[in-house]
Amino acid sequence: MRIGIVVDSGCDLPAEYIQRHNITLLPITARIGDAVLADHRDEQATLAFLNSQVAERAAEAETTPFTVQQIRDLFLDKLVIDYDHVFCLTISSTRSAVYANAMQASFAILNDYKPARHAAGHNSPFALRVIDSQNLFSAQAVSATEAVRLRDQGLNLQQIRERLDYLIPHVHGYLVPRDLYYMRARARHKGDRSVSLFSAALGSALDIKPVIHSRAGQTAPTAKIKGFEPACERLFAFARSRINAGLLTPTLCVSYGGELAELHQLPGYAQLQAECKNHGVELLETVMSLTGMINVGKGAMTLAFADDKAPLFH
Repeated sequence: MRIGIVVDSGCDLPAEYIQRHNITLLPITARIGDAVLADHRDEQATLAFLNSQVAERAAEAETTPFTVQQIRDLFLDKLVIDYDHVFCLTISSTRSAVYANAMQASFAILNDYKPARHAAGHNSPFALRVIDSQNLFSAQAVSATEAVRLRDQGLNLQQIRERLDYLIPHVHGYLVPRDLYYMRARARHKGDRSVSLFSAALGSALDIKPVIHSRAGQTAPTAKIKGFEPACERLFAFARSRINAGLLTPTLCVSYGGELAELHQLPGYAQLQAECKNHGVELLETVMSLTGMINVGKGAMTLAFADDKAPLFH
């Protein structure tokens, strides 16, 4: 059984990991004025964007996921031939239309795949499961890496489905933003009034950074800490405590809205790296997706893991 895995470009996985494990990407496109940028998880292209004049207007960007037709064409042209079963794990359906588009496309794919497979010499059925990761950024990556791990271990389809169904509600993502003014501008552009001008101004004046928790399709502040670096340090220490307690999967994912050298210099990060190594936890770090940085701003940091012991960061 040839099993394929598909994610969208909002999933913060390293490009090398995506290539090594033959993960297929559904790009998200950003339009900023006359500039059109497709997010293909190219870290150097993303960093080049950050240093461009176009990035100054990123809060005004319009992001567009792969359409129903584009998803259908990708599957019928390639994936139904290359694989017998595909797991398509999308960014949270509460934050993007990727899941809805993939679900709609799946009906046409399952109706129309037979001629393409027969022409390629495959007479067996093709199956597709679209899964809402209920999360975003590095937290979406946690579910994707578990799908890869289970596939590579040779588990059958039912075992993989059941494991992912249990895992997804227990994936915890955390975001520490640098620039609350940017987040307010971005939220306002999208019609989201959750970040008020007063809160942004007060937080920036006092250098208060919210730590935002994402889980099961919901996002909410879980703590407010003075200073970006102290907030990250507290979060890294919390992650170390969860590693010691035992994670649900042997993976911890981190993304950063800039050069990874800056991430490595954050206080407490070296200790987190050592803790992962000591406990056999794979630490996957990457430059944040273009899609992610457009939504939360340059210099933000996200961290995620799976934990079924109801951890609380505060």
